[in-house]
Amino acid sequence: QVQLVESGGGLVQAGGSLRLSCVKSGRPGTIYAMGWFRRPPGKEREFVSGISWNGDFTDYADSVKGRFTVSRDNARNTVYLHMNSLEFEDTAVYYCAALSPTLPLTRATMSNQNEYVYWGQGTQVTVSS
Repeated sequence: QVQLVESGGGLVQAGGSLRLSCVKSGRPGTIYAMGWFRRPPGKEREFVSGISWNGDFTDYADSVKGRFTVSRDNARNTVYLHMNSLEFEDTAVYYCAALSPTLPLTRATMSNQNEYVYWGQGTQVTVSS
């Protein structure tokens, strides 16, 4: 079993920055491609960013390109989401998730939340305008 725990959320003014972390525990022999998703208030959960198991491949939603950066440190079993130039519309609960290791890694699979097998509990990000 795999557990994912997010942290780093909080209240920030528009234009500010935050760094989210996601720590994985369990199944030490498996390194997963990881995704970040978010659920804005009153809306469906949406893809934000993803990263391959070794960090060579990353992808971003158009709404965050140029502002957010995903990275990982496999020695620490941690994936990060660096969020800069935050906007009010970035307010959401942010989730990290582990992609099924049996799937080919493509943009389509990475952005499809149905392909993820483990999820964290989420961390709240609130951006004040």
